[in-house]
Amino acid sequence: MSDTKKMGVVQLTILTAVNMMGSGIIMLPAKLAQVGTISVLSWLVTAVGSMCLAYCFAQCGMFSKGEGGMGAYADYTFGKSGNFLCNYTYAFSLIIANVAIAISAVGYGSVFLDISLDAMGVGMATIAVLWITTILNFGGAKITGRIGSVTVWGVIIPVVGISLIGWFWFSPELYVNSWNPHGMPFWDAVSSSITLTLWSFLGLESACANSDAVENPEKNVPIAVLGGTLGAAAVYIASTNVMAGIVPISELAVSNAPFGTAFAAMFSPAIGRTVMGLMSLACLGSLLGWQFTTSQVLKSSADVGYFPKVFSKVTQANAPIMGMTIMTIIETLIAFATISPSLMDQFNAIVELAVVTNLVPYVLSMAALPFILIQAGVPKAKRSGIYIVNILATAYSFYALYACGEFALAYGALVTFLGWSFYGFIADRFRRPAATAQNQA
Repeated sequence: MSDTKKMGVVQLTILTAVNMMGSGIIMLPAKLAQVGTISVLSWLVTAVGSMCLAYCFAQCGMFSKGEGGMGAYADYTFGKSGNFLCNYTYAFSLIIANVAIAISAVGYGSVFLDISLDAMGVGMATIAVLWITTILNFGGAKITGRIGSVTVWGVIIPVVGISLIGWFWFSPELYVNSWNPHGMPFWDAVSSSITLTLWSFLGLESACANSDAVENPEKNVPIAVLGGTLGAAAVYIASTNVMAGIVPISELAVSNAPFGTAFAAMFSPAIGRTVMGLMSLACLGSLLGWQFTTSQVLKSSADVGYFPKVFSKVTQANAPIMGMTIMTIIETLIAFATISPSLMDQFNAIVELAVVTNLVPYVLSMAALPFILIQAGVPKAKRSGIYIVNILATAYSFYALYACGEFALAYGALVTFLGWSFYGFIADRFRRPAATAQNQA
């Protein structure tokens, strides 16, 4: 690609920020309201940690050879077993995240349609949404991408909009009085929101995927990744905190559609209901795309031998229907297993498990970065600076794991350990030819 056709640093920064902003934000204000406005400190910690992670992924992408991706990075240090574990836990985290997106759609949709659902009703509606978006993907990806590129603005416009204009309705007194209403110890208050704030940044590992299409990538990719992550963080922090100065947190904390509640308070119930409708459609469009994307992640891993071949089978429309069906069955089981007294309780449980499983490939990738830099011949002086950021990113990853809590860590560990058992059945496929020939002799 000629330099005249490549993106500049500003274009890549905007693209990175937009790609990071999605349906992960729309239920956060309700959760953060349960803690108080002290949760802004969680945003600051996560913003710094996410920028460190994003910067390190940018370095991995620039200095690794061949195809990128967290599995390829882990392969440098941990070999095929690390590559497999990255792909396995990442795919599982996407499956779990899809359930969380479906719950968000149900939350906003039920308020928009003025339908009251009990715990079982939320669970069944979530499962119905998962299956509907899966079946709609059976025809292939031709329409899916177009729908998602339009519906995502149903999230971005209200979130960015309230970040800019919400301050005209902001009450400093209401915000200050909501600082720590439950008297939680400082670190408990900060840690209790880390999982949810990190949830909104998941996907930052893909921020460096466009490095080949950028002018002067060694300089511009890290700048764009840090700038894009910082831009997304600014919008997230502004939107969730301005709402706490518009709507009492006691009302936000029990809302199944917090952004709709805020817009209703700012303008009118009709405007609030419109925002709820837009965000419901945005969630459905996002889920439609992620269901197909997740099936493609499973397919690509099956193509190289990591997952069963059933995930590789596609129809004439290039849709992996069998893989999608198995994936949605797993999502259905997760939705059933996490049914809780309230929608927010179920959402929290799902998000915490998704974050734990997503942090496994993050940790493996961070561990691989030093070896990648050495193999690429990066000068020692430059490596030293990257190592400092790498240590901070790793420390934040482990802090986030701790903040997820015992339930998510226990089940996340079971999922991860189960992956090692799965790998034992396929490890023979990846033995080195020399070792295979020696064994056969």
